[in-house]
Amino acid sequence: MATTLFQGTPVTLAGEFIQKGAQAPDFSLVKGDLSSFTLADTKGKYVVLNIFPSMDTGVCAASVRKFNQLAAGMENTLVLAISKDLPFAQGRFCTAEGIERVIPLSDYRYTSTFGKDYGVLMTDGPLCGLLARAVVILNPEGKVIYTQLVPEIVEEPDYEAALAALK
Repeated sequence: MATTLFQGTPVTLAGEFIQKGAQAPDFSLVKGDLSSFTLADTKGKYVVLNIFPSMDTGVCAASVRKFNQLAAGMENTLVLAISKDLPFAQGRFCTAEGIERVIPLSDYRYTSTFGKDYGVLMTDGPLCGLLARAVVILNPEGKVIYTQLVPEIVEEPDYEAALAALK
């Protein structure tokens, strides 16, 4: 079972953190208009899954802003910002911050298996039930070409390594 840290304290994650070389499990997440967004919607594109606990924290907000900037220069690439935040809160944040190149997606529905399938659902600690900070990149065939389970949830991901995986 995978673990990460929250302010130095180990946090257990459900499932196994997805590994490079794996075929990405299908998912159904919720867009701002409450419609579903699935893995099939990414077909033929590179996909950056920026996964984090909540847009309402400074580090998560910084990662969404940074990936929004990076997305401007990426050809044939979708950047998905995935959290348990409600779609309304995600939309409010993206509007206020001028986030236009990232697709915010919510994993709030109880029927979702995304967190467990990708090994990022926190099962204990103060953020239990939210998603751990991770970056997963898929190629146009839906195969995982890069992963980072950020070792400490309060730290930002390695943007340079993620960007290098797309080149």
